[in-house]
Amino acid sequence: MTLATQGPDGPWAAAVFYVNEGPDVYFLSAPSTRHARNLAADGRVAATVQEDYSDWRQIKGIQLEGEVTRLNIADSVRAAGLFMRKFPFTAERRAEEVISMAMSKIAWYRLRTSVLYFVDNSRGFGWRERLESAALKTPLSA
Repeated sequence: MTLATQGPDGPWAAAVFYVNEGPDVYFLSAPSTRHARNLAADGRVAATVQEDYSDWRQIKGIQLEGEVTRLNIADSVRAAGLFMRKFPFTAERRAEEVISMAMSKIAWYRLRTSVLYFVDNSRGFGWRERLESAALKTPLSA
């Protein structure tokens, strides 16, 4: 997912690994990164999720906006469990030490989506469908 934030040095975009549960998107990042510092000051964000396409007629993806909060310990443990299900290699024994060291330097965040657009150029150039927060109560696939 590409996450766009705004801070004292201007706009910034960063790629982050994520997992979603319904419209809520969880990601991890070091609090010292520029995007995490921006989030500490202003949690409003925009984000995109898409593959890299060579033919514009095949482009499909998601554009969204919402607000990010840093998770407490209990919610962080829950987010880590979701992450391990999506990325099983993180639970492999040989990866445990490296991942454990990395995890000690990060924080977990939740993006609460308020508006989401499905983009599907196979239905026409620039085709988008808008969903607002009430419609986002229905779970999306991870």
